[in-house]
Amino acid sequence: MGIVVLTMKASVIEMFLVLLVTGIHSNKETTKKIKRPKFTVPPINCDVKAGKIVHPEFIVKCPAGCQDPKYHVYGTNVYASSSSVCAAAVHSGVLDNSGGKVLVQKVAGQSGYRGSYSNGVQSLSLPHWRESFVVSEGKPQKGVTYPSALTYSSAKSPAVIADETTKASQKPSVPGTTAQPGTLMQVPGTTSAEGSHTTLPKPSPPAGEATSSPRPQPAGHRSQQLDPWPTASDTSSQNSPRASPGTKSRRSGAAIQKPAGRRWDTGMWKPGSVLLEAGFVLNEETSTQPLDPVSQGDPNCRVDLAFLIDGSAGIGGRRFRIQKQFLADVAQALDVGPAGPLVGVVQYGDNPATQFNLKTHMNSQDLKAAIEKITQRGGLSNVGQAISFVTKSFFSKANGNRGGAPNVAVVLVDGWPTDMVEEASRLARESGINIFFITVEGAVEHEKPYVMEPNFASKAVCRTNGFYSLSVPSWFSLHKSAQPLVKRVCDAGRLACSKTCLNSADLGFVVDGSSSVGTANFRTVLQFVANLSREFEISDTDTRVGAVQYTYEQRLEFGFDAYRTKPDVLSAIRRVGYWSGGTSTGAAINYALERLFKESKPNKRKLMVLITDGRSYDDIRIPAMAAHLKGVITYAVGIAWAAQDELDVIATHPARDHAFFVDEFDSLHTLVPKVIRNICAEFNSRPRN
Repeated sequence: MGIVVLTMKASVIEMFLVLLVTGIHSNKETTKKIKRPKFTVPPINCDVKAGKIVHPEFIVKCPAGCQDPKYHVYGTNVYASSSSVCAAAVHSGVLDNSGGKVLVQKVAGQSGYRGSYSNGVQSLSLPHWRESFVVSEGKPQKGVTYPSALTYSSAKSPAVIADETTKASQKPSVPGTTAQPGTLMQVPGTTSAEGSHTTLPKPSPPAGEATSSPRPQPAGHRSQQLDPWPTASDTSSQNSPRASPGTKSRRSGAAIQKPAGRRWDTGMWKPGSVLLEAGFVLNEETSTQPLDPVSQGDPNCRVDLAFLIDGSAGIGGRRFRIQKQFLADVAQALDVGPAGPLVGVVQYGDNPATQFNLKTHMNSQDLKAAIEKITQRGGLSNVGQAISFVTKSFFSKANGNRGGAPNVAVVLVDGWPTDMVEEASRLARESGINIFFITVEGAVEHEKPYVMEPNFASKAVCRTNGFYSLSVPSWFSLHKSAQPLVKRVCDAGRLACSKTCLNSADLGFVVDGSSSVGTANFRTVLQFVANLSREFEISDTDTRVGAVQYTYEQRLEFGFDAYRTKPDVLSAIRRVGYWSGGTSTGAAINYALERLFKESKPNKRKLMVLITDGRSYDDIRIPAMAAHLKGVITYAVGIAWAAQDELDVIATHPARDHAFFVDEFDSLHTLVPKVIRNICAEFNSRPRN
């Protein structure tokens, strides 16, 4: 019996082993037949930001054309997650502008992202961001599984989310349930309507607005306040004739059909604000989500820009709204920010008034909102007063003027001004303001006798070469001028009036250090040199200053590249030591031409101020002629025993504007305003074409 039991056990064990081996073999065969699914690289658009994709590591395929500057990148090598993935890949050199695959790996946020220009992409700086990423060649790494379909942090459209949020809030709360991320939680202490559920209030459209017959929104997102459709009062004012000389009315224009109804823009309703009023708040995960970084502005358009808009009664309400829409279109086209263009607005009528200055709004969105709130002032069309106001008051440090950025004033005028603009515009140009004129519906032939100042636009603009003037035949075609205007104001190389008599020169002083001067008087001469220098805007891109001292010999005290700030230049002047010796003025002029002005920049005016107290021991005629032929504008300052005939030869023609004389050293300070005035008069006398 025992033998039988043992035999049965052995048979069972043998069968179990056979079945086990058979199962393993069958499993191997099955495994061989199953093929792993092929990894598909998901495509994305150029504007997709890394922070919108929830995966910590992924591979994506970028399209061509992501080198465009509208796709913002923040950082270098390590990028803020608010950056475009594909543009960052182009900036880093992983991809070129034809697109391709890129591997993205999320890393920790940083407290400083450095901007740089690389591979045709300008990345911007950012103080800090919550999350970063790095990019590399789009090859899968061993042991890593990459998603074939991407999950985004906000996969539904705002309209769907708002609808679902409303529905969710209307459901009665179930005891014991827990709020999930992204859901709504009721604030403790609030009560729901009727004790069971809360019905969210819905906003109602403004009175008089029809919702049944929508119409397309105009380009640039025209606000409801900027209604382009004519009202009865507008139409009547349009067809009325001009009343009298000096007042303006509008010629009749093409009739515009207004649609039967207007679409109520539900996009203006923000569900979040209504939920808060109803006693709900978003949970911490959604309510504390940081916003995308605000653009620092387009560094290729770093200008300080003032718009002078026509608020006169003659323009009418409808045209005033069109004018504001034009400003909004320009604001949208300009990437406004502290590193790019800054914009302020002055409205003029009888008198000008600042609507907001350069530092009030630091991005295009806030700027557009401020433009929509501007109300018309009325009155006449005193453009000349407005230009004078901008010259004297607007472009100041207190109003946000940055000094190093070109000053640009764009004047919009309906028809023609009711005052004189020529003198005010001349002072603006001499102050370094680039004036552009946009004349809308200018005077036709029979109206020209009423124009106070014929050719007012050409008298006002920076240059008369057509670059600074835009003539628009109708207010309804004004929008076409937005892009051409933006291109012009951002073209810093052609903003000719940015160069003034005080910021565009290489100023070289040639100082007599002979024995007849003496130590005390030499210090007085240096003070005169310092006082003149103090009047100029000094930097490596503005006016540069150098100095030569001479006796029988010559010495370069400092060259144009030695000091780049006004305090440094003034300190260098104070440190110049008195030399003592003879008076070889001719040799000193030759030395200054070879050692000082040879280093002058081609785009700088060359100004030489020579100061001497006596007659030269050598010939000055040939050196003086050489200076004139090389384009050096020479001002000769004589003291005490200096010879007037030599001063007249040394000075640039006409000598009466370039040669000065005082009887004693203590009177030198009286020449400072005269020399500066003549330097600027010479600069401003150049042709304006």
